[in-house]
Amino acid sequence: MPDKTEEQPLVSLTGLIVVGLLSVCFFVLMFFVLRPHVPSYDPTAVKIVAGMSAACMTGVFWIASNMFLVTLVDHLRRNKGK
Repeated sequence: MPDKTEEQPLVSLTGLIVVGLLSVCFFVLMFFVLRPHVPSYDPTAVKIVAGMSAACMTGVFWIASNMFLVTLVDHLRRNKGK
């Protein structure tokens, strides 16, 4: 049976801000890592392809970070009761 007492929500504003800032940093990192791997000599095409690829990877990073944060909060909440 689930516990009715919740001390801390699984998703908080602080957690969303931290994950958001980490995601922005991850996007910038991936953009600069992916730029040399784009097979084009046109600088505009390189920026577009690297940006779109970095955006997809950042979306996966954002989802994984949120899943990790929710799991961590739940784990800490369960261990606090023991």
